[in-house]
Amino acid sequence: MTVPPPNTSSVPADPRRNFSIAFGLERIGLIAVKAPVLSLVILAALCVGAFFGLQRIKIDDSLSQLFRSDTPEYKQYEEVTKRFPSSEYDVLVVVEGKTLLARDSLEKLRDLVTDLQLVDGTRGIISLFSARQPPENGNLPAALFPETLPQGQAYQDFIAKVRSNEVIRGKLLSEDGTLALVVLALDPEVVSSKGLGKTIGDIRKLMADDLAGTGLTSQLSGVPVMQLEIRNAVERDGLTYNIAGILAGCLIAIVFFRRVSFMVAAAFPPLLAILLSLGALGWLGFSLNMFLNVMTPLIMVISFADSMQLTFAARDRLIAGEDKRTAFRNAVLVVGPACVLTHGTAALSFIALQFSDSDLIRKFGEAGLMATIIALVAVLSLVPVFGVLLVRKENVFATKIKGADAGVEALRSFCRWIAVRMVGHPGFFSLIALLVVLGLGAIYANLQPRYRLADQVPDKKQAVEASSRLDAKLTGANPIDVLIEFPKGESLYSPQTLQVIADVHGIVEKQAGVGNVWSLETLRRWLAEKAGRSDVATLKEYVDMLPKHLVGRFISPDQDAVVVSGRVPDLDSSQILPTVNKLDAAMAAVRQAHPGYQIAVTGLSAIAARNSASMIDKLNHGLTIEFGLVAAFIGLAFRSLTIMFVSILPGIFPVVLSGTVLWLMGEGLQFASVVALTVSFGLGLSATIHFLNRLRLEEQPGVDEGLAVERATVLVGPALILTTVVLACGLVVTVFSDLPSLRLFGWLSAFSMIAALVADLFILRPTAMFLISLSHRLRGTRRTDPKPAE
Repeated sequence: MTVPPPNTSSVPADPRRNFSIAFGLERIGLIAVKAPVLSLVILAALCVGAFFGLQRIKIDDSLSQLFRSDTPEYKQYEEVTKRFPSSEYDVLVVVEGKTLLARDSLEKLRDLVTDLQLVDGTRGIISLFSARQPPENGNLPAALFPETLPQGQAYQDFIAKVRSNEVIRGKLLSEDGTLALVVLALDPEVVSSKGLGKTIGDIRKLMADDLAGTGLTSQLSGVPVMQLEIRNAVERDGLTYNIAGILAGCLIAIVFFRRVSFMVAAAFPPLLAILLSLGALGWLGFSLNMFLNVMTPLIMVISFADSMQLTFAARDRLIAGEDKRTAFRNAVLVVGPACVLTHGTAALSFIALQFSDSDLIRKFGEAGLMATIIALVAVLSLVPVFGVLLVRKENVFATKIKGADAGVEALRSFCRWIAVRMVGHPGFFSLIALLVVLGLGAIYANLQPRYRLADQVPDKKQAVEASSRLDAKLTGANPIDVLIEFPKGESLYSPQTLQVIADVHGIVEKQAGVGNVWSLETLRRWLAEKAGRSDVATLKEYVDMLPKHLVGRFISPDQDAVVVSGRVPDLDSSQILPTVNKLDAAMAAVRQAHPGYQIAVTGLSAIAARNSASMIDKLNHGLTIEFGLVAAFIGLAFRSLTIMFVSILPGIFPVVLSGTVLWLMGEGLQFASVVALTVSFGLGLSATIHFLNRLRLEEQPGVDEGLAVERATVLVGPALILTTVVLACGLVVTVFSDLPSLRLFGWLSAFSMIAALVADLFILRPTAMFLISLSHRLRGTRRTDPKPAE
């Protein structure tokens, strides 16, 4: 079937179709073009303001940012970190090697520990050299390690004594004697400042210098190190995404438009939208994090598709003989409504994120919503302004380009070939599409929530590797705490309080999956066994003698609460949750035996285990609700129930296909993946909306539905294909990130964009043809008046 030249009139012939699906909002794009030079002056001023706004953007590298919320569990966790803050500021120095306990190696390790205490910002250090001998005859206990290490058989006997020491065995020294843990507590001000990089750098240099020639390996982990690695990755990735997005957009635009003026009109509005959006985020006090870091490619995704559609439409009209002002004005009137609607569906996706319990995800939704509005205004206003100011000699261009537009014509031929085949058997292809979506949906429903701390930290750096060694040799690097708060009238050293601490300590150390348990009970047991003294006076004397930074790990400053702290491996939250639940259930007996004592299992591992699955499930359920809301929104905009149903299958297909890929890879639903799917659903509908808008204009009384579908496909198809390629390239660049969550977000979003194009070409066409034809036939049988079909 030969496709006639497309209808290029700005107003469709059928008066029943002479309405704006954007309710006239597209006309904001005509305001700037009335005074293009003044518009550029205003734009320059806004860009200057945005540049200064960029300087105000900070980076949020907190590991608990995902779980920030108003829930009682998180508030309690925050309270614990304030009263027992040490674990939030601990640098974990992991030293490993078969010769660790050799005399020369141990001497150099002690030198390292001594030098680490002199690093700026250090407020305390704990290592196997912190251990002391039991007190004798009322004297102060001597250090376990003498100033001069013994030699020969005496040294071997000494090492046996060290390895059997209950205070350090399995806690600061692995059972096999090949791994030592040094805990370096940093000042909180250093951790939150830009000086953290220098402090960590100094520590690394000391490790390299002091352990040179020993054959020992040394690595760093802990929250400050992870935060620094996240901070560096976010800064580096932001630059990478900006450059990649700019190059991809400009390259594709110049290759297919073959004119700098069209390249600027298509690519610069999205780039300026990025600058203006990020500048606004800076002025409003937003902080970059692992989600907001993808705002640059997302803004490109949101705006570039529409700028390409506008530029293609204006270009076609220039080729048809219109002058540049008329061409760009009509492009805004015809394509602009679809642009407004695509940004509207993207906005709904971001609004859906507001129902999350996570402050981080809600902030991401707020930032995305604001960026969507800015991108819409930028695209609708700047594409015609750049076109009117930069396009020269449009008559010469129109004459020259006719018959020499090989790239675009090739894409149009491809789109025509697909359209002809899809409209040939619309019912058959629609049935196949329905069955495919239902099958993929059944697989998607089996996806299980997944969360792991290591996925939020750069996995190509030391912190994750060092944590894995602690998981293997010291039962884990992630703390899990049991908070014990005393009732009024009970002191730290009262018999009942000490009994509660002992009972809780015993439960925690017997719980499978938890190790490296520390509390006041650890010290009391050691004194009872080694010194034969378990009286309260001796215990209090020893506590008072210990460094404040060490005591602060398990006793609150006002001595009205204590923490029993253990360690768990960095496993998926679904594997840690049973441990947390069993611990909490086991505490019931202690609570019943000692009423008035408040006992709660807390810590980042416990918060993640309890909340991650429910938060991911809520996001996933929100995505399901979003399907219906967006379809209803599109149906309302088009004033058509038929169009509402037409948009459902191509909108759902990218989500369920991407979910199936995750299921096949065994990934499950993570925060990054469910947010990517939520946003990609709104963005992927861009192709659907542009096609349906064009189809609405091409449908004329007496025109065959199949011919209208082919016309619409030929007109919007090339731009859709080009923008999908550009956007997928802009998103997939995140695979170069060191952050696993960003890599997942990037490739999944890119895959969803490709899947959306497949849905647009192979599902939307036959479905639209079938349902619209069915609607026309049903209306024709029920109506006796000669009004034209809707």
